[in-house]
Amino acid sequence: MRRDVFQAIADPTRREIINLIAYQSMNLNAVADKFEVSRPAISKHIKILTECGLIVIRQQGRERYCEVQLSKLKEVSDWTKQYRAFWNEKLDALEEFLAKTPD
Repeated sequence: MRRDVFQAIADPTRREIINLIAYQSMNLNAVADKFEVSRPAISKHIKILTECGLIVIRQQGRERYCEVQLSKLKEVSDWTKQYRAFWNEKLDALEEFLAKTPD
């Protein structure tokens, strides 16, 4: 099953895994050690992140390392861009209204 980026980032544990390996690659055991959930659960989260292209698993000797592919998050950024303009407009209008309202 091919998953999409939105499905991957919907889960807080997966978002935390992305955050954890965003600055340095980590082996699977090191990632699992950072969480209170079971290793099989972390493996499932990593599988989902790999299926949607947010993580790449690199084999180095006997170890498997997770590396993040943040460019895939551009899809999320592009989608939210349309709402960013809408909310900026609404918040600017609110700021103007509050500036005109006497204390």
